[in-house]
Amino acid sequence: MAGKSKICFARVIRRLIFYGVLFAVFCSQATAGQKTHTVFFEGEENELHVYRIFGAEPGKTLLVVGGIQGDEPGGFLAADFFADMTLEKGNLIVVPRANFPSILKKERQINQDMNRKFMDDHTSNYEAEVVQVLKKLICESDCFLNLHEGSGFYSHTWDGVDRNPEKFGQSIIADEAYLKQGENQPGLDLEKMALEVIRTINSGIPDEAHYFHFNNHKTSHPDSLHKEQRRSATYYAMNICKIPAFGIESAKSLPLEQKIRQHILAVNGFLALMDIKPRTPGIDLEKPEMQYMIISVNDSIPVVVGKMQRLKIKQGDVIQIHDIVANYERGLSVDVIGVGNEFNDMKKKLKIVEPTRIEAKKDFYACGSVFLDIQDKRGTGDLNRLSLSDSEKSDELRYKLKINGKTRIVENYGRVNLNFGDRLIIVDVISGDIDPSAYIVNFKGFVGNSSLNTGEDRGYVIDTGAGVLLPRYSLEKQGRRYHVVTTLGGNEVGKIFIDIQS
Repeated sequence: MAGKSKICFARVIRRLIFYGVLFAVFCSQATAGQKTHTVFFEGEENELHVYRIFGAEPGKTLLVVGGIQGDEPGGFLAADFFADMTLEKGNLIVVPRANFPSILKKERQINQDMNRKFMDDHTSNYEAEVVQVLKKLICESDCFLNLHEGSGFYSHTWDGVDRNPEKFGQSIIADEAYLKQGENQPGLDLEKMALEVIRTINSGIPDEAHYFHFNNHKTSHPDSLHKEQRRSATYYAMNICKIPAFGIESAKSLPLEQKIRQHILAVNGFLALMDIKPRTPGIDLEKPEMQYMIISVNDSIPVVVGKMQRLKIKQGDVIQIHDIVANYERGLSVDVIGVGNEFNDMKKKLKIVEPTRIEAKKDFYACGSVFLDIQDKRGTGDLNRLSLSDSEKSDELRYKLKINGKTRIVENYGRVNLNFGDRLIIVDVISGDIDPSAYIVNFKGFVGNSSLNTGEDRGYVIDTGAGVLLPRYSLEKQGRRYHVVTTLGGNEVGKIFIDIQS
């Protein structure tokens, strides 16, 4: 434990050095055998991290992109491992999280499907900015892999509604079976390349029902089943950059660890095909855990706030979260509950007017909390001094709600009377020394995220007059009395009742 503590402390010191407690300048130049890390749109919601790994010997370059659609974690978590790789020969470009806002929301898209903006799209949004960067990276590469999760299981024949030619899962997709690269250049047999990698993947899959297959979309053909792919990243790679490009599609329904391992096997297979010689990364799927946040108040020297600690500030103070120390380096974000934007509040200056919680996330997995408390002006303490304390032990559970914009605290098993048309937000639960992010708070009869219903309904606007509530889930089946149920580890620990008056 002592060694681990020293490592954590050293990481905190390094971050504090960076944020102004001490000062140092480091510079490095990428050469053979080294790595670079470039951040595009730094501080924006679509912040994009690009990792380049240069082999000790020259060779071909493989581009690996994950997270272009945010509800496909197998791809972006697998890409993470290759960002840490070292190479003997050849080069890697790794973009683990192409669409970070959609990953944080655990949704396929925010404004548009990012994987449909590479051809014939002129809509201006953050997705377009990211796509412009990805286009340049694609054309710098010799081969491109887009890591995905697909619905169902692909089969050459119709074997049922979940296993047929229209499904994507457990397949390596190409837009054509053969790539013509130019008049004086030999073409490339994409089907042969894919089948060789598929043999590698399938050798690690014990269940034949989960085997991978080659899926030729024949995207340019008039009778293609997948004409929408003519705007995809792989289609751009093949038709504009003239490089082999593949979509690696694990089945959404499989366990996450299995999907990650399959993607890693696929990338390793293409590395071998291109004679890129790696030192294969280890697989570490430990639970994400935040250790510290680094926070400044009113532009003061940053302080280190540990997991589940409470920072007392004055009402109206402006806070800024500079960084997170966790057991993962990438995919980290913060959400200042009830304040800031709906994606990532990291590095944002935010005015705090009431007590709240800051939730750390690793992608869309909550991994720790710290609390902001407002000092009582009537007390005798020094209001110009920040203070830290640990959360008190308590079995008490309460609910922080906003009704038509006004905050209300409700005791466990309490009742809330609303008028038809009132707008309710379940802001958070207040739970002593138990991390609120460990709970699931479910409004029975309301679905916050229709594309992925996890049962968690905090943060959504529930408009009681907009037809978003399902009367069949109300207690009397008439749409007048609902209940919000809170669970911890699958066990019910509390609820409140919502009465809606017409």
